[in-house]
Amino acid sequence: MRYLSTRGEGASRRFCDILLEGLAPDGGLYLPAHYPQITASELQRLRRVHASQGYAALAFEILSLYIDDIPAADLKAICEKTYTAQVFGTAAIVPLKPLEPGLFLEALSNGPTLAFKDMAMQLLGHLFEYELARRGETLNILGATSGDTGSAAEYAMRGKQGIRVFMLSPHGRMSAFQQAQMFSVQDANIHNIAIEGVFDDCQDIVKAVSNDLEFKRKYRIGTVNSINWARLLAQVVYYFAGYFSATRSNDERVDFTVPSGNFGNVCAGHVARMMGLPIGRLVVATNENDVLDEFFRTGIYRVRASADTHETSSPSMDISKASNFERFVFDLLGRDGAATRALFDDALRQHGRFDLSGDAAFRQARERYGFESGKSTHADRVATIRAVHAGQGVTIDPHTADAVKVAREHLQAGVPMIALETALPIKFAATIEEALGQPPERPPAFDGIEQLPRRVRVMPADTAQVKRLIAQECE
Repeated sequence: MRYLSTRGEGASRRFCDILLEGLAPDGGLYLPAHYPQITASELQRLRRVHASQGYAALAFEILSLYIDDIPAADLKAICEKTYTAQVFGTAAIVPLKPLEPGLFLEALSNGPTLAFKDMAMQLLGHLFEYELARRGETLNILGATSGDTGSAAEYAMRGKQGIRVFMLSPHGRMSAFQQAQMFSVQDANIHNIAIEGVFDDCQDIVKAVSNDLEFKRKYRIGTVNSINWARLLAQVVYYFAGYFSATRSNDERVDFTVPSGNFGNVCAGHVARMMGLPIGRLVVATNENDVLDEFFRTGIYRVRASADTHETSSPSMDISKASNFERFVFDLLGRDGAATRALFDDALRQHGRFDLSGDAAFRQARERYGFESGKSTHADRVATIRAVHAGQGVTIDPHTADAVKVAREHLQAGVPMIALETALPIKFAATIEEALGQPPERPPAFDGIEQLPRRVRVMPADTAQVKRLIAQECE
């Protein structure tokens, strides 16, 4: 399998090259040259694999379609080491929970940091360590987080040989639990940097550093954000697992509702659908930062300035520049790299927006690719948390509440709707207490985490200063 840039420049690459590289040299994102197609008989075989051998075996089957430069035995061993009941708390790894007639929750938050990001990050840590050892090289990972990516990456990479992590987060804009999870990590190879700004400022710095090819190559810069194809690929697996758990026959189809800010999680669903998984609709659920909902309603993609990015009670979605959206638009435009560059480089840089409302391709977002969307507010998520707890005895986190609220608006008779869970409620205790009048359950392993010593630097949103810090730590 070869991989190409969404902006059309440069030679195609192998998986292990783009694993360590992150962004393409032309500033685009990598995608496979084609999506492997799952036939009816192959889908039935995968259903049997999932039922008889479990999630790790399913992951190996899906990943093998995209990774042909790691020996099969080694890739299988990596999957088996990653997806264990010991790490994820259940043999099912991603159990499906019925919430109400026709609506299910896919539990993705049983990993070490209690968030869905563990599903991909645990795999990524093992892939990085394997490939770096094979090459005898080191890697400096530069990432940005709005809350959960950071802790998931740090827990996956702590102590890993040949890896340093520099994780940027928006200063003061994560929940107390999220900050404590990240900043209490004391491993010498982990560096937390709190940026005075919003998540988009952090993400802009990561992209700016990655686009400085001389610096990137000198200091061996890689990424763990969902701009890294390997992370998105890992997420494709749980769409297959959710489908198999919700259906008895491959003649059935399902819908998914996905809380989304950066478009990575739902983009994995797009890939699964393109492979032939019988997904009817992919419903994007946003919070008050509704740049994606606006696009799917109007065809206008309009990024917001930092000052116009709302600080909400579902903070991991406080994002107004959806990096992974470029991957979908590349497909939407018939994989035209020049056209994609014109939108995401030229138009956004000059005007902060682009408009596809008059383009015939925009209609395909719904008609061909199955995308719909909806929006949730603070009042909506508090009401949803309260209603789910009262009706089903289940406590959900604010991001999952955004998904459930929007999912309910898109239910279709006879079609299972799967809402993707984002995190365990303890990560957002203040909102849970507001909704329910009591704190959420806290896993014993995290008792007192807010009181642990912290290791973090606060810095301005300045790419040059971040680069200087990386250079100093790498000397």
